[in-house]
Amino acid sequence: MDIGSLPSYLAPGQMGAWAIYLEQIRRVLPYLGKLGSLAETLTHPKRIVIVDVPIRLDDGSMAHFEGYRVQHSTARGPGKGGVRFHQDVGLSDVMALAAWMSIKNAAVNVPFGGAKGGVRVDPAKLSLAELERLTRRYTSEINFMIGPDKDIPAPDVNTNEQIMAWMMDTYSMNQGRTLTGVVTGKPLSLGGSLGRRDATGRGVFVVAAETAKREKIDLASARCIIQGFGNVGSAAAKLFHAHGCKVIAVQTALGTIHSAAGLAPERLIEYQQRTGSILGFPGAETISAQDFWPLPCEFLVPAALEAQITAANAPKIRARIVVEGANGPTTPEADDILHERGILVVPDVIANAGGVTVSYFEWVQDFSSFFWSESEINARLDRIMLEALHAIWEVAARHRVSLRTATFIVACERILQARQLRGLYP
Repeated sequence: MDIGSLPSYLAPGQMGAWAIYLEQIRRVLPYLGKLGSLAETLTHPKRIVIVDVPIRLDDGSMAHFEGYRVQHSTARGPGKGGVRFHQDVGLSDVMALAAWMSIKNAAVNVPFGGAKGGVRVDPAKLSLAELERLTRRYTSEINFMIGPDKDIPAPDVNTNEQIMAWMMDTYSMNQGRTLTGVVTGKPLSLGGSLGRRDATGRGVFVVAAETAKREKIDLASARCIIQGFGNVGSAAAKLFHAHGCKVIAVQTALGTIHSAAGLAPERLIEYQQRTGSILGFPGAETISAQDFWPLPCEFLVPAALEAQITAANAPKIRARIVVEGANGPTTPEADDILHERGILVVPDVIANAGGVTVSYFEWVQDFSSFFWSESEINARLDRIMLEALHAIWEVAARHRVSLRTATFIVACERILQARQLRGLYP
């Protein structure tokens, strides 16, 4: 089956992250049995919307930004996926991110499909008032395709609880009633869930700790390096540190710091919030971005953007386990290199699924108007993550494949079974 044909809406040279996803699907095809005849549906997003987002700037002039919302699959339930505001957002990225959300939701068996959105903008160049106008206009442009039972956005890169609050309010005003369940990752006072902010980072740590147990690595004597120090990277760092693992290096877009004695994540978070950067943190030395990857450690957590581990730097990595906190941080070529070198990769579609799992909890709580304690949230999250990881390990052992391929086998079977049972209408 040819699943690599160029979509008419992507020009040559623009495949980007979508090409990575297609290669991952190709690798899983031999293991899908009779369901493989339906696999082409995985390479055709259900709905793609590109919108113009015009806003009035504070100086009275008008600016236009390009926005996207992609629904990859709704076979198993409403679309679910974040919205990112970033100057490099493009259609290929949003398509791939939506597809990975389909895989992720099926892998942990929550009843969602996959979706993703974004606006090509550098939010740092907007005032707070301009950012609100951008958010509300973007929400209005995609209003027809989102909803608590249709497609539920959430925070992603450069978006947060405040932006979700504006999205929820805009959608609700257009509907004439308050509908808190249209987004997740909201403030607690607007129907948000306890534990949501740190959920993705917590999930990263939970699967890392379980993998360490299987690989006979003692967390108390382990070392960890983290790329990206936003919600995911910082939350994971706190948990690694709390369990005795030294966080010896952190890299952000602004630079890289290292300390063989270990960094204190809580202090580093406070320092970054106060200064706007991790550089200059007391007790740490600044090293080059290239010197980050070869640092000897037990855990490498890429928690920034896509395609950070490539064929160029994969041969330099000296971690024993890579736990993907970001979406799509490792290219297929790098995956092969890491596998050949005996470095275990816990893929994004299971490792960072904690966020969408607690988003599911938030969605359920909004429908019922009954909210759980943080300890209940964390216990439910840990159970779902560990059950999903154990099932994936079993599939990997049975087929003698990587954890990534095993995760795709589990997820694709669930998506395609739903597609097969539903049939085609009309």
